[in-house]
Amino acid sequence: MEISINQQRTEIPERFSVEQLLSFLFTDSKKGIAIAINQAIIPKTEWQVRILHPEDKITLIKATQGG
Repeated sequence: MEISINQQRTEIPERFSVEQLLSFLFTDSKKGIAIAINQAIIPKTEWQVRILHPEDKITLIKATQGG
């Protein structure tokens, strides 16, 4: 199925949860990540149960450190 992540079309398997998507995208830590789906912020407590749907528009922000 196709979704949009930060305005880029991305193909993912059907019935992917937010948690599965983040594990797919980030092999390292998931700390410092904020995610919104269709302009609604998804709290971390819902990542495992929130299933993605075709055409969802995801905004993904990952905090970085450095200077």
